[in-house]
Amino acid sequence: MKKIILGLFTLLSAQSILAQTLEKMQWFNEPAKWEIKNNSLSMTVTPQSDYWRISHYGFTVDDAPFYYTTYGGEFEAKVKLTGAYKVRFDQMGLMIRTDHKNYIKTGVEFVDGKFNISTVVTHGKSDWSVTTLDKVPPYIWIKVIRRLDALEIYYSYDDKTYIMTRNAPLEDNAPVMVGLMAACPDGKGFEAKFENFTVKHLPDQRRIEWLKNNPE
Repeated sequence: MKKIILGLFTLLSAQSILAQTLEKMQWFNEPAKWEIKNNSLSMTVTPQSDYWRISHYGFTVDDAPFYYTTYGGEFEAKVKLTGAYKVRFDQMGLMIRTDHKNYIKTGVEFVDGKFNISTVVTHGKSDWSVTTLDKVPPYIWIKVIRRLDALEIYYSYDDKTYIMTRNAPLEDNAPVMVGLMAACPDGKGFEAKFENFTVKHLPDQRRIEWLKNNPE
């Protein structure tokens, strides 16, 4: 029993340690104006910036702000999003990125006067899926769970009840950049605020199965 309790304590302590600290992250395409305060990141999103590769539109862009850290293995990441969206395609959320040809960005996107949960999955070329929200909330929570070779994507109005919107492929057993992304393809920028960003380590499912089948 003591070993079990000690093991649980060690696991919980490790998960607490792995909760992400914003000050330890780094920029890809740093915006001109940003601030970290009270466990939140606020930025003025760079005008005329985005992430997209080739399909439908025929162009590739990779120049929007992305504030990230690197994780291997399986994990859960979530964040609270508040944005002063102004024009078409203003967006903010989480991005999970292997390289410039392989990434997933998901969050809130303002399109044709409506608020959407938007996901772009890029593996060589980009695709785009949207779920239009039935109300205009003051903020949205976005959560992603990386399991094996896929990423599960969820949103919530209250950080309690989460609704799944997509399950997308993601390369297995490869380290990824995980962090906060915002883009303003059409406009002159907008104010975006990210609060309570966390990344929680999840035990590897294959290893758990192996341990179960190979007891001492």
